[in-house]
Amino acid sequence: MTPFSLDSSMTSMGGVFYPTGHVFAMVPSDDVAHAAAEALHALGYDGAVRHATPEAVLTDIVPTLGVEENELQSVGLEGEIVQRIGELAQQGHHGLLVALGKDDAHEVAEVLNAYGATAAFHYRELVIEELVPDQDDDYLEDEDDD
Repeated sequence: MTPFSLDSSMTSMGGVFYPTGHVFAMVPSDDVAHAAAEALHALGYDGAVRHATPEAVLTDIVPTLGVEENELQSVGLEGEIVQRIGELAQQGHHGLLVALGKDDAHEVAEVLNAYGATAAFHYRELVIEELVPDQDDDYLEDEDDD
C-alpha cells in the first residue's frame, strides 16, 4: 500500500475528483485500511492500493470541488460523492484508492464490505457505481417501514 497522492489523471475535465478505472472506498480506521489493503494484495492488487489518511482526503480531494461551502448544493453527483467522502474523513475515516486491472470492482467490493467499508465507489468512464450501501439510506428505509 502506498500513500495517496492526487494527480490530474484522478480528476474530471472540471477538476473534480473522478479517478476513472478505480474504486475509492472509505473505511473506519487506519488499522482497517491496512487490513483491507493486505486482503486486496492477497488477491493480486500488488502496488495498486493507495492509502489516503483523513488529512489527505480533506487537503487533496475535497478542494477539487472548487466551490465555496455555501455553494455545494449545486454540485453534480461526483461533487456529492466528494462531499460524502469529506464528511467521513472529518469523522476520522481513511480512504483506499484501488486501481482496477480489469472490470473486477465487485471482487474489490466484497473485500471492502468484509472489512466494514463505510462507502465505496467504482469510477467508470461515464458512471459512478456505489458498491457499499449508504447506511443513511438504510436508516431511512427502516424508518419508513414503521
